[in-house]
Amino acid sequence: MNEWIVQGIGFLGVAFFALSYQVKSNRKLFLCQAIGSGLFALQFFLLGAVSGAYSLLLNIFRGLLLMRYNDWPWVRWKGLAALFCGLHGLITYLTWAGPISLLSFTAAAVSTLGQWQNNAKTIRLANLFCASPCWLAYDILVHSWGGILSESIAIFSVLLSVFRFGWSALGDPDSDFQK
Repeated sequence: MNEWIVQGIGFLGVAFFALSYQVKSNRKLFLCQAIGSGLFALQFFLLGAVSGAYSLLLNIFRGLLLMRYNDWPWVRWKGLAALFCGLHGLITYLTWAGPISLLSFTAAAVSTLGQWQNNAKTIRLANLFCASPCWLAYDILVHSWGGILSESIAIFSVLLSVFRFGWSALGDPDSDFQK
């Protein structure tokens, strides 16, 4: 497939991930990230980066479940986070391409654990200090230019959301961020 098209798919994913940290509800954050993950999964498949592609597909399902966190009591069960981490481990095992596969696993597992807390502050911290740096390294190694831009923007966007809303608002269980 044409390299410009493959890279263009990643740049479409960039828009959804950048937007995800600027919305005021976790539900909308998860929806934007599900769409972005789908676009990057497609790009990763086209680049031959299957560990990352399958991890992102599982992240889409995770995000869709988390959108219903407040509506479906069973989704709040913390054991689901462990199950998703285990599935990410299985994906890593089945698609092993060397140590690079550990980057997608670590990013997916840490973001899963952070997101299952349903706390805007925890989600952003997990992404800022682990998930985004791991995805950034993965993107560099598989030559996903959109992914590199996306994770760079994600790090900046998380910092911007902290500046805009403040740490206390992000961690407040009664704020709009928790809906």
